[in-house]
Amino acid sequence: MEPREYRFTYEVYNTLDELSVEDRELAMAAISAMEGSYAPYSGFNVGAALRLENGTIVKGANQENAAYPSGICAERTAMFSAGANYPDLAQRSIAVAASQNGILCASPASPCGACRQVMAQYQTKAGKPMSVILVGGERSYKFARVDDLLPFIFDNI
Repeated sequence: MEPREYRFTYEVYNTLDELSVEDRELAMAAISAMEGSYAPYSGFNVGAALRLENGTIVKGANQENAAYPSGICAERTAMFSAGANYPDLAQRSIAVAASQNGILCASPASPCGACRQVMAQYQTKAGKPMSVILVGGERSYKFARVDDLLPFIFDNI
């Protein structure tokens, strides 16, 4: 047996004003994307905004359904929309914001495992890192690549 250690680095921002102009624009787009959320059961509204390599921003919001688990997360809504409408453009970065009962969560919400895997797939398809920004009211996090959220990515491409 040979013990190993996995480490990663991420950035913490106390306000959105500390983000670069490009990242702040994406974070604000994720916050505005929450308006498209349909969350009558949980009251947990999530918005995602995805920047493509040409600068286009694609938004998505979570969609709940009475026939659980037929709903879909905001992240996958944005990524699948981008994949369907812009199949030849790499997905460069994604921002995710969440609110509970209309109030932006103080701490960032973290993507579920299924969303992380879809992020990983699009990152692999692009052949370059996709950054991930998790937006919160009191602090936000930025990860340089999906691998930092999902080590040992499943990939059979």
